[in-house]
Amino acid sequence: MTTVDGLLGSADLPELAISPGELQRARDLAVTRDHAVDLADAVITRVEHFARDRDRPAVRDAHHRLSYAELALEARRLAGLMEREGVTPGTVVAVGGERGTSVVAAFLATELLGALYLPADGNWPARRVADVLGQADAVMLLNTDREAAAPSLIEGAREAGVRFVRSGEAASCEPWQGPARLERLDQPRYVLFTSGSTGRPKGAVVEHQGMLNHLHAKVVDLDLTERDVVAQTAPLGFDISIWQMLCPLVVGGEVAVVGDETAHDSVAFAQLVGEQGVTVVELVPTMVRLLMDDLAAAPTAGRLEGLRWMLATGEELPTEVARRWLQEMPQAGLVNAYGPTECSDDVTHHTVLPEDLDLLRLPIGTPVINSQLYVLRREDDGWQSCAPGENGELFVGGVCVGRGYVGDHDRTRDAFFRDPFRDTPTGRLYRTGDAVTVLPQGALQYLGRVDRQVKIAGVRMELGEIEAVLQRHPAVGAVSVVVHDFARGR
Repeated sequence: MTTVDGLLGSADLPELAISPGELQRARDLAVTRDHAVDLADAVITRVEHFARDRDRPAVRDAHHRLSYAELALEARRLAGLMEREGVTPGTVVAVGGERGTSVVAAFLATELLGALYLPADGNWPARRVADVLGQADAVMLLNTDREAAAPSLIEGAREAGVRFVRSGEAASCEPWQGPARLERLDQPRYVLFTSGSTGRPKGAVVEHQGMLNHLHAKVVDLDLTERDVVAQTAPLGFDISIWQMLCPLVVGGEVAVVGDETAHDSVAFAQLVGEQGVTVVELVPTMVRLLMDDLAAAPTAGRLEGLRWMLATGEELPTEVARRWLQEMPQAGLVNAYGPTECSDDVTHHTVLPEDLDLLRLPIGTPVINSQLYVLRREDDGWQSCAPGENGELFVGGVCVGRGYVGDHDRTRDAFFRDPFRDTPTGRLYRTGDAVTVLPQGALQYLGRVDRQVKIAGVRMELGEIEAVLQRHPAVGAVSVVVHDFARGR
């Protein structure tokens, strides 16, 4: 049975080229945040704790509503089904189908068995499904669709030679017994593939400690309690889907799984937020803008009165979108979140304030708990640290840093280094490829990708900066700046 045990350890990673003097200066200039948090419990352990209150609601979708006790039982039945199909600790289980209560239970089942969760989107082409399953060496694809499965999932599993199993078969299985097979905090917990827009998708592996730290970071920064209801809106292939479906379960709250049809209909979504008491939503900024546009055109649709937090992530949050939100939705705080999949999702949070609206670009904030951020620039003889106000590339250290890319040692070594700055639980440092600067108050400001810097007549220019200026105009919805050499016709 193949597992992901072949992933590189920190000792196998390259060293960062930085001099001893710059090493200490980078430590002094680092933006860090330490916070004591207990990462011992698996999420399923918390679920079974709250299951003592047998009627406490845990998760709902358009068709079902499960209490904590019912969710725990379904997870154990699915674990029994997975074990019957050959799932053992360290193996990869692909889960594909429509979002719903069964996906949440399936993730918890992988925790019980010490396996890795791998989301597979039914909207992907069959070739991509097969490629993802093959790269991750998945032992099975668990389909959670209530009715007919997406043809691409069936075909993709067939092409990859992976068993296709329907979650409904768990009804005939005895519940799996025993505690969650959590032997080490650095156990890999899930594999999530990047979009692959610039090449073959990479499977980022996140550890148990990184995932749990991110869940607790959301609890701490959003002050989440058992009274909160978090909307699970993201497609399964997006990293934010992980925290959306797990974070409420850590504190005894509820997950409201929102189907695609409702998620893409602003009026229907606003109605769901009101009816189900949703208090936390996370969307990409483009969807935040569309939501406000549609609600402004339909004044009887509701104003998201019960919402406490709106998080924007996945792309740059334009200042004008933030300005509108603060004016039109004052009851709900707006958080600008940033983070790479390779580092367990978000590594910074920033609650947008009125004074931020005078900035050219909004801050992406300060580190989430137990994370260290370093801003470095490349010189001929190695990396040098950047002082506040200087532009550089963002590196991330701490418990959040993942294991690297499954089955791809070369690309892992391109992006991950041994952490020379601190003795951290992972021992790894991740190079994001994003350009940032540290503002005087200590928050980070995102500037774009490092490879978008161009020189015109010998002057360095950031295309993202030009885009930011154009985006401030209220008539501009989206913008992309490219360089064209008219003299050479290109």
